[in-house]
Amino acid sequence: MIKKILIGLAIIITLSCLVFYIFSRPTSTDDGAYIPSPFALKLATSPVTDYDNTTYENPHTGNKKILMVCTEEKYMTMANGKKFSTGNHPVEMLLPAMHLKKAGFEVDVVTPTGKPVIVEMWAMPEEDKHFKKFYSEFKHKFENPGNLSDFVQNSMNDSTDYVAVFIPGGHGAMLGLPENKDLNKLIHWSHDLDMHMLAICHGPAALLAASLDGDKNSFIYKGYKIASFPDAVDEQGPMIGYTPGAMPWIYGKRLNELGVTIINQEADHTCHVDRKLITGASPTAANNFGKLAAVALLKEVNK
Repeated sequence: MIKKILIGLAIIITLSCLVFYIFSRPTSTDDGAYIPSPFALKLATSPVTDYDNTTYENPHTGNKKILMVCTEEKYMTMANGKKFSTGNHPVEMLLPAMHLKKAGFEVDVVTPTGKPVIVEMWAMPEEDKHFKKFYSEFKHKFENPGNLSDFVQNSMNDSTDYVAVFIPGGHGAMLGLPENKDLNKLIHWSHDLDMHMLAICHGPAALLAASLDGDKNSFIYKGYKIASFPDAVDEQGPMIGYTPGAMPWIYGKRLNELGVTIINQEADHTCHVDRKLITGASPTAANNFGKLAAVALLKEVNK
């Protein structure tokens, strides 16, 4: 009898392991890349958002805008050579933008060379009708963004339209942006003008562009504390099939080396404000992050 019970338990355990193995493997796509496994998508995404449709007193009625800097790159080559199909996370881009719009601010979108924004469509909250409606209205900006290089060379120094720069997350924020010289100039320009900087999840990786001048001691965010996607959670990506391999480089460690402290240990709701830098830890922080940004910018323009 005991032998039969043990055999039954062994079969159950084996089948459970097999099911976990199948559902925790990254899903291959037609272009030879991988998106997160069904198991990872269940853990890390949601069919609806927690957008709370906050109403803001005295919304902005002037011409101040936010400049959202997005990636135009789709594939992250992992340490093992496999390609992760990424881009910018839709919730991290649009949930804050929904709050900013309610607060009266227009959001302009740019990519490094003006190519379309790459969106992690596998993270789209497909059952959230309010969110999907906003996405359909905003989609043309992703398909026809401005050119960051042109803006920096031809418009930046004369522009008085912007009150903040916004860098959304998704692993795509680690592609091209941290080493982009135009973004380096944009960050320094916004910082010199005492504008707000908004960055969520992996978005702070792009702040590394401000260090391209070389001197660690002059990094403009040295001594700042931020909420951001933790390196330790990225390390767990291959285990649950979120990514098809280990990260090619570790952005949080690089920020630490420049004097930045990441205050959260989990990919959670944490948001943080340090001077004019507003940050959030993950997609689950996007609603509160958007509200923090909206309130701060309204306070700024209503001085």
